[in-house]
Amino acid sequence: MASPKYFGTDGIRGTAGKDPMTKDFAFRLGWAAGSVLGKGKAKPLILIGRDTRLSGPWLQEALQAGLESSGVKVVNLGVFPTPGVAFVTHATEAIAGVVISASHNPAAENGIKFISHDGMKLNEATELAIEALLDSAPKSPDTPRVLEGPDSSLRATYQEDLLINPGALEIGDLRIILDCANGANYEIAPQILRQLGADPIVLNNQPDGENINAHAGSEFVRSRPGDFSRIIEENQADLGIAFDGDADRVILFDERGHMVDGDQILAILADYLHQAGRLLGNALVTTTMANGALSKYAEGHGFTFVETPVGDKYVTEKLMALFAAPENDGQLGIGGEQSGHIIILDEMHRTGDGLRTALWVLKVLLEKPGQKLSELTGKFRKYPQLIASAYVSEKPELKTIPSVAIALKQLEHELPGIVRMNARYSGTEPKFRLMLETDTRHSPEEIADKAWQICDLVQKETGTMPGSKVEILNVSDGGLMQRPTHR
Repeated sequence: MASPKYFGTDGIRGTAGKDPMTKDFAFRLGWAAGSVLGKGKAKPLILIGRDTRLSGPWLQEALQAGLESSGVKVVNLGVFPTPGVAFVTHATEAIAGVVISASHNPAAENGIKFISHDGMKLNEATELAIEALLDSAPKSPDTPRVLEGPDSSLRATYQEDLLINPGALEIGDLRIILDCANGANYEIAPQILRQLGADPIVLNNQPDGENINAHAGSEFVRSRPGDFSRIIEENQADLGIAFDGDADRVILFDERGHMVDGDQILAILADYLHQAGRLLGNALVTTTMANGALSKYAEGHGFTFVETPVGDKYVTEKLMALFAAPENDGQLGIGGEQSGHIIILDEMHRTGDGLRTALWVLKVLLEKPGQKLSELTGKFRKYPQLIASAYVSEKPELKTIPSVAIALKQLEHELPGIVRMNARYSGTEPKFRLMLETDTRHSPEEIADKAWQICDLVQKETGTMPGSKVEILNVSDGGLMQRPTHR
């Protein structure tokens, strides 16, 4: 089967105003998607939500016009978290949902991702069918489309679910720092925490269309944890919560200002559900990018560790396979990525939800009065691990670049303590990614030095302009590594 031309691992993305993120493409995509998804269905309904980017409204207008020209009825959800769109799509008669968002990417970028009625991403066959119709789409109308106001009843449906799932929480005196990334959760997250009795100190909840993810949100605090840690310390907070732009990811911080990423959240929730006899398949599902200590943790705590290729859709597919077993009644699937995209899967929830994940961690925390988040995370210690991200101008198959293959092979000799390595291109951005994990005989600085060398080589071999952006994240401790001065 051919691979999609436009759809990546998380929908279609690009710079707003440039192909494929143009009005004309959005209209044609809407018509093609409506034609495929609505085929043979009476009165097909599609829901659309977006994040806070300036390009969101005009992309939505064009996409909605295309959908409606195919015979589909469209309901506007307005600014709405990705997991909220997934939930209300599954909870209603909608045949699909659409989110206009580029997640944690900068404000100048945007994306379009479709969600099936089941609350999950479309399969590849459906994406290919949509792409096959793009060139036969009618011409986009010249008259601008005026959107109706957002549907407040569906917003209420999503919020009601958050308040009852994972159960009635009484947060009380917990002091919480909440970073909304100036994104899709800027209103809902503070409202939900206040309804549960908290009085959060809210940061980055004044979106202006250009400040989404700008020095804010989950990816920012992962790369520069010091600033968020200081805010926690200055306010003597019990924990911190940071979402990304479309609110499907969350990163936590404990009362000491130490980062709690997706691997640690997975360990906390999987162990909790395992002890309660509610862990679906008695398994924790994550990707090949997870820290190796997570598999040891699962082994030591009596549940199975299941690894998938990189991408939350593969995690969801595995969880759904477990969910299909007849003995799943009352069980919850736990899976996700260290980025904080955590899937707590049951009949109604099939995608990562940053706020729902945070509420589940609060549930675990509050079951023992006076318990600190650091007590939960202290049971799990990560191995040294770095992830490098290097901008590339093109993406030739890595195995076709002999010098890169040789350099990667040599790492096994240069870093004898290496435990795991993963080299790949991003499915959503023009980037090469390299994950290196070692045992404790190597320092983060030593590992980073090798990662810089590989990234520089990949950029050279892909014809990328010298000096193009390279970032190396210390996954275990948080923060970006500095390029060594001796090179």
